[in-house]
Amino acid sequence: MSITQTKILLESDTNELEIVEFRVDELDPHGNLVPCHYGVNVAKVREIIRLPEVTKSLSAGDAIEGMIKLRDKVITVLNLSRILNKNTGDMKADRVIVLEFNNLMVGVLVHSVSRIYRISWKNVEAPSMTAHSDQVTGLVKMDDRIILVLDFEKIVAEFCTSSALKPLEPEQLDEAPNHDRSSKTILVADDSPFIRSTMCGALRGAGYRVIEAVNGAEAWDTIRGIMHRCTEENSPFGSKLQLLITDVEMPQMDGLHLTSTIRKEESLNDLPVIIFSSLASEDNIRKWHDLGAQQILTKPDLPNLVKFADQYTC
Repeated sequence: MSITQTKILLESDTNELEIVEFRVDELDPHGNLVPCHYGVNVAKVREIIRLPEVTKSLSAGDAIEGMIKLRDKVITVLNLSRILNKNTGDMKADRVIVLEFNNLMVGVLVHSVSRIYRISWKNVEAPSMTAHSDQVTGLVKMDDRIILVLDFEKIVAEFCTSSALKPLEPEQLDEAPNHDRSSKTILVADDSPFIRSTMCGALRGAGYRVIEAVNGAEAWDTIRGIMHRCTEENSPFGSKLQLLITDVEMPQMDGLHLTSTIRKEESLNDLPVIIFSSLASEDNIRKWHDLGAQQILTKPDLPNLVKFADQYTC
């Protein structure tokens, strides 16, 4: 599967994404098939394969199907049916979506993979409080079905501890000489409640005041509100907000479009932007700098998040 178009989307200000649609079906209490549709950003997909021979791990939980050899690598395969608590009866899943993000590679076992859709982030809605809503970052309404976009960063972090965002220990929070963090305000935009909570906890633990936004559109509304107050008070924008930290993948408005929109406002020229993303490859880092971001960090690098927050707010 080619990901060339997706790379173009990640390099530019399109506010679009491509998702791979797949199914993890279940049975209702009467034994009838219930098709369930899910999606993942193509930018996270390395390839899609048939399930090869699996090596079981005695110490692994039910959610881990086992290990497979993929050319020169051995990767963990997660059973998505079990993670989502599906009643699958005798149904067998035989497709593996190989994901690559946060500097790791992992496979997820699904029943089928259908196609790729290119959509605007404006058409991705925030999930309501439904079953598995803590594992879903967005939903896409199609003509005859709803595609749930799964929070694979949270799902994978639960079983692959090396990829997890962990609260910072006190010794990781270096004191910043002559830098009063309590007087600085940071806006954090991330659609994953799990990741946003961990990021904001680290920044608040370091002493910063933090404003949270669930997506780029909400972050932009917050910034416009601050701009309006600054105009009324005849005060500089930098006196109210000193830094924006944003994810890339977010419903309504992604972090790249948010960054580009900010850079079009003359009064926001001095607002530093840090992009904190699992998709921060070397090529993307270069392109995102061109959009106007001062710094790009790869999740789950929380220590450097605080370090660069100090650098750009002092």
